[in-house]
Amino acid sequence: MLKTFKLGGVHPAENKFSADKAIEKLALPKSVFIPVAQHIGAPAQALVKKGDQVKVGQVIAKAGGFVSANIHSSVSGTVTKVDLATDASGYPKQGIFIEVAGDEWEECIVTDETLVERFEADSKTIIDKINEAGIVGLGGATFPTHVKLMPPPGSKAEMLIINGVECEPYLTADHRLMLEKGPELLVGIRLLMCALSVNKAYIGIENNKKDAIESLKKLCASDASIEVVPLKVKYPQGGEKQLIKAVTGREVPSGALPIAVGAVVSNVGTAFAVYEAVQKNKPLIERVVTVTGKSLSKPSNFLVRIGTPANELVEAAGGLPEDTGKIISGGPMMGKAVASLDIPVTKGTSGILIMPDPDAKRKTSQNCIRCGRCVTVCPMGLEPFLLMTVSEKQIWERAEKDCIMDCIECGSCSFTCPADRPLLDYIRLGKGKVGQIIRSRKK
Repeated sequence: MLKTFKLGGVHPAENKFSADKAIEKLALPKSVFIPVAQHIGAPAQALVKKGDQVKVGQVIAKAGGFVSANIHSSVSGTVTKVDLATDASGYPKQGIFIEVAGDEWEECIVTDETLVERFEADSKTIIDKINEAGIVGLGGATFPTHVKLMPPPGSKAEMLIINGVECEPYLTADHRLMLEKGPELLVGIRLLMCALSVNKAYIGIENNKKDAIESLKKLCASDASIEVVPLKVKYPQGGEKQLIKAVTGREVPSGALPIAVGAVVSNVGTAFAVYEAVQKNKPLIERVVTVTGKSLSKPSNFLVRIGTPANELVEAAGGLPEDTGKIISGGPMMGKAVASLDIPVTKGTSGILIMPDPDAKRKTSQNCIRCGRCVTVCPMGLEPFLLMTVSEKQIWERAEKDCIMDCIECGSCSFTCPADRPLLDYIRLGKGKVGQIIRSRKK
């Protein structure tokens, strides 16, 4: 019987239109905008100015603290300005504008695709290289990877869990990476195991990716330290706490991190980036992005340089359909709608979803009928109907008491609500306010 997490969960239509589309390298753009804040934590500090010449892989912004990440140039050319521009959040963010000229890489970066399996680096060397390369979680959270690999005093990692679930509908970037870069992925996993000083790694993959399961099982058949774990298809299994429960049976306590149960979770894209950083000296300058939608003529998976305008990806996938109603950065459950395609691809851009107009329209919200469906599907065991009410009424003390900060914002409650109530919208609002209150209390 396939493993899964027990509490809650839903089954949205998968719509994986690009699952059989091999990763294509997208042509270089004429110019890029590279934000200095593409991660959780302090923004990086720009090291370049207008007129500077840069190469591919050159550090152009230095991490602004321990919980931060370096930013590297994804192209070669001339810095035209360091200024504000709108990113996927809809807010103006500082970043570096570069006009592309040629494709000249830093000499230390190995650009050939020959597999390099052997490594002699110790834990500290691996973590330092990951830090220098600006690697963050590529599953969407963008938490700096070097921080995750350095558990706080008193905590000890017992296992590494690789997240190959990709439970978000439409998205297929991780699926294609597992199929096409399996050997490199396994080296990246071994590097992460060495960094954490653990002897066991699990790769959790949902059973709708049977080809990836079989491929990786064959590749690690002779290595008992890495185990592929097929999982029942259920959303949001890609959430860290849900994945840990599904793979190990351990439950992360309320308010705690995965390290509390001895686990460190890393996305398959992150593991591949670690391989490239340590074995090829290649910083995080590009990533795989799914461009998809029901009306899109050519759903695709592109290998894209960071900073590339999103409109170039959509054009490469056949152009914006006439019936477009909404453009989403990410997937339909946890992604965010964007006002324009004039935004850059960043380290956290997993996909661009073009929603047709009929699917994009929200239905009119009605009164709660107390059916309890939102409670049944919540994977964190919360009461979304109540959390929406206390957020709407601004009863912040009650919201905190009822564990609003445990919400992982998966959207299962809004998805299943027969009254079409904006449950997640109000819970996000409440989380933001309660988070402010908790932080002010610690000052």
